[in-house]
Amino acid sequence: MREEQQPTTRQIALFTVLLSFIVSVIGTVLSLGLLGPLLGTGEAAGGPIQFNKPGILERIRETVTEKETTERILRQDELVVKVVEDMSPAVVSIVATKDVPVIERYYIDPFADDPFYRQFFGNGSGIQVPQFRQKGVEKQEVSSGTGFIVSADGLIITNKHVVSDVEAEFTVFLNDGRKKAARVLARDPLQDIAILKIEGSNLPTAVLGDSAQVKIGQSVIAIGNALGEFRNTVSVGVISGLQRSVVASAPGVGSEELQELIQSDAAINPGNSGGPLLNLRGEVIGINTAMAQGAENIAFALPINKAKHDLESVKKFGKIIHPFLGVRYQMVTKDLAEEKKLGRDYGVLLVGSPEDPAVVRGSPAEKAGMKEGDIILEFNGERIDAQHALATILQKYQAGDDITLKVFRDGKEFEAKAKLEERK
Repeated sequence: MREEQQPTTRQIALFTVLLSFIVSVIGTVLSLGLLGPLLGTGEAAGGPIQFNKPGILERIRETVTEKETTERILRQDELVVKVVEDMSPAVVSIVATKDVPVIERYYIDPFADDPFYRQFFGNGSGIQVPQFRQKGVEKQEVSSGTGFIVSADGLIITNKHVVSDVEAEFTVFLNDGRKKAARVLARDPLQDIAILKIEGSNLPTAVLGDSAQVKIGQSVIAIGNALGEFRNTVSVGVISGLQRSVVASAPGVGSEELQELIQSDAAINPGNSGGPLLNLRGEVIGINTAMAQGAENIAFALPINKAKHDLESVKKFGKIIHPFLGVRYQMVTKDLAEEKKLGRDYGVLLVGSPEDPAVVRGSPAEKAGMKEGDIILEFNGERIDAQHALATILQKYQAGDDITLKVFRDGKEFEAKAKLEERK
């Protein structure tokens, strides 16, 4: 009797792999046949699929691009929501109050004591003339703005014009509804920046970014006390310009020229002043400061790097100390260099007048041998040009620092040493 031969394990494995391959191929063909009409790139179901038929690759690319765009938008929305959730607790409203006279209106008869009228009307003429007089004082809210907490023990950065009234009292309203009395530690004499202090511990804080890395077109978020009424209002936009200079004004403060500003189209309103301008990493890159009147969403923010110097100065000295070099100058441009045949097309040209000399007498610059007509090319090895202003570079240093200037004079370059002093 013939014995039946059993299949080996290897044969079974090979058969299984082959069967799986056949099923996979059949499934792929059927799928393509069915998807072809849906994509508009093949024949009827079961018909031949033409991968080179015009339009199929373009349609696939469009579908993929649309999906990627949708996902990118969703991711950005999620980022904005996350940044707002994380940063809002560190954003505060600042309200200024002061004693304001209470004015009372009353009436008098100007002819009450006139004998002529008294003989006809008895107790006067009957004419009542309104008069005004002060009847005590009462506390009133006189202004409001925004700020953000930068240390767990209660240091706050805001605009100087938000706390410009030296007779006012300031109250900070936190995002959780708490309110705390605030005192002004320092007002920057050169920039629209002020540092406040509230009492507390473990307070939520903002993360300070690097405004030197800001690029036109990047997304930004503004948070602030819009119109002094709608606290922690959020608006979103993009950086629309850099290195802007504007003349800004505020009630009771007057006009002030602001330089090297960040321009954005994130909507801000009165009351937003002093609030943070954030990137999508949740870092503060600017302090919302001004808006363009009569324009649509043109807002300006002070670069946060300008405030870092003030913050460190207050922490170290208890006040804002600015380093002082003692020069008056004009930025050198290619046009100016060609017009005056300067020999260098960057740096700053020291120029002055009889009333305001180019080099301040007794200043570090004079002690270093600077003269009118010199061109300062570099400050401690950092080139001075339109993107790297001397005033900005100077703020990186402290009074007492030793620095080296590269100077161009009479066709030659040389180095001069100086020790910065405190601006008085």
